[in-house]
Amino acid sequence: MIKKVTLLLFLVVSFLIAGNRLNMEWEYLFNGKNLDGWEKRGGEAKYVVKDNMIIGITGKDTPNTFLCTKKKYSNFILEVDFFVDDRMNSGIQIRSNSFESYRDGRVHGYQVEIDPSSRAWTAGIYDEARRGWLYDLRNNEAARKAFRHNKWNKLHIEAIGDNIRTWLNGVPAANLIDSLTDEGFIALQVHQMKSAGIKVKWKNIRILDLGTLTEYPQKIIGKKLKK
Repeated sequence: MIKKVTLLLFLVVSFLIAGNRLNMEWEYLFNGKNLDGWEKRGGEAKYVVKDNMIIGITGKDTPNTFLCTKKKYSNFILEVDFFVDDRMNSGIQIRSNSFESYRDGRVHGYQVEIDPSSRAWTAGIYDEARRGWLYDLRNNEAARKAFRHNKWNKLHIEAIGDNIRTWLNGVPAANLIDSLTDEGFIALQVHQMKSAGIKVKWKNIRILDLGTLTEYPQKIIGKKLKK
């Protein structure tokens, strides 16, 4: 039943977005001035605000660090621009959580990878601190080639029901079906590194919050289709 609802939601959302009929406004998760609405978890990497950007800065051998939204999201469309040092590994956590009952609060959940290495799996989907790789890009050469070194890149992420899809600079990347977690926070990761002072930058972090599977059809789709 859930898969049927997910497919229906995906088809209707795609139709409404293509026709610009959602009539929804993007919500910016970062106000460009400070880190209100965010909290740091995990290691001791630094996050600073400068020139309308969030800048993540590695610490020497500190564990993975995450700047997490205080709010949790279920179904959504998320976009973020990022600029990453080629020496660094990073990612965008979605539907992620931190529970004292799970590895003493370890952040875990879906991660949309940022990978400037020669492997080039940026926009693949990794399950942080849980199951590992769920959708790599070894068979998607177009997405691997879409990454721009030493330039700004854009991730587009859609999480609707059990379907998570990603695009890198407009190129389709991952298309995952997985139902383990349906809600959680969004987070910006600074990966553990041996060297301190390596940076990753994010800006234009915005979301269309589509709500839950139960509220979304009635509150949004139904309302818009009546017009």
